Amino acid sequence: MKQKPDQSFWNLWNLSFGFFGVQIAYALQSANISRIFRTLGADPHSLSFFWILPPLMGILVQPIVGTLSDKTWTRYGRRIPYLFIGAAVAVAVMCLLPNAGSFGMAVGAALIFGLIALMLLDTSINMAMQPFKMLVGDMVNEKQKATAYSIQSFLCNAGSVVGFLFPFIFTWIGLQNVAPEGVVPDSVIWSFYVGAAILILCVIYTTLKVKEWNPQEYAEYNPVEEKKEESANWITLLKNAPATFWKVGLVQFFCWAGMLYMWTYVVDAVSETVWDTIDPTTDAYQEAANWTGVLYAIQAMGSVAWAMVLPRFSNTKMAYSVSLIIGGVGFCLIPFIHDQYLQIIPFLLIGCGWAAMLAMPFTFVTNALQGYGHMGAYLGLFNGTICVPQIVAAICGGTILSLVGHHQSTMMIVSGVSFLIGSLCVFVIKDKR
Repeated sequence: MKQKPDQSFWNLWNLSFGFFGVQIAYALQSANISRIFRTLGADPHSLSFFWILPPLMGILVQPIVGTLSDKTWTRYGRRIPYLFIGAAVAVAVMCLLPNAGSFGMAVGAALIFGLIALMLLDTSINMAMQPFKMLVGDMVNEKQKATAYSIQSFLCNAGSVVGFLFPFIFTWIGLQNVAPEGVVPDSVIWSFYVGAAILILCVIYTTLKVKEWNPQEYAEYNPVEEKKEESANWITLLKNAPATFWKVGLVQFFCWAGMLYMWTYVVDAVSETVWDTIDPTTDAYQEAANWTGVLYAIQAMGSVAWAMVLPRFSNTKMAYSVSLIIGGVGFCLIPFIHDQYLQIIPFLLIGCGWAAMLAMPFTFVTNALQGYGHMGAYLGLFNGTICVPQIVAAICGGTILSLVGHHQSTMMIVSGVSFLIGSLCVFVIKDKR
């Protein structure tokens, strides 16, 4: 078996560039779903239930995409066809979702329409996102994987900055940031339109620039025979998964549960803490929602900076744990800062934890999977460690909100504690290099 060759910086960049566009779509979804459903009339105590669909679609779609693409060989590549189809569907749905309140439907019908659109959007985003992780696993050697995933993290966060800022920018240039009751503002609707256009352009760039290995080339650099690759099902793969797969999954559980509560409640938390309202019909609430997008962008910029620092740590586990501690402290600060500009500080800290969450788990897991084969299927199954904790957290969200006093801002402390527990779990991982 040949050693996978070193890739130039620009080859590594091109492998992940389409992630920039995919992440704009994902950022728009993450920052605006609670805002959209609250505007449509959703109750805060049931808000987390709307967040069950995104991880549920992820846990269903990504293993399927991983498994099917392991067995797909076309003239256009092994992973890229799935990337392109997913992006094309996402573009169509991004033009429908923010218009859920614009078709004259009753509140219940508008919420159902929004749910269906959200399900389709997250299905397509997951289908487009998974191939980027698999391309790195297929074509990048172990020495360069940390760098490759750090580039992916950089592009991911750069795309996030753009997506998070869109509503704020469009409001600033004159689009309406308020709308009739039950209707999503133009600033949000046009953010989704422009994000969809950027997504498809970025994916086209990647499909033109990246040439995947053919079956013969792939076999030269990967040790598992094709017959063995075809024989195992998901249950068998999970039974045979390396211990690192499960130990990293334990860390993932606490981190992604914390992130789910942030995405669900942070708009109301910032509005409650800084603007002293959680009424989505007010100008103040919509202003708070725009500012939360800016804070998300600050978080993403902090992640970009921290992603460049992470490869410089000599101890990967220490880098992972310290990053999560910093992020946990950031979450706990949010309810105690009543100035909108000082809120920048906790979001910068959260960005450090987010950067580690994006880069570190796949470095540990892909290193541990060398020689196991089924890289795409395993990475698809590993996505369950991202999706399952979000589903559990979404189911429990309303109950926890009631237990902490019905204050959405207090849910940020729940997220912080979850991150701190995750930072302790890092030390059960054994890094296989």
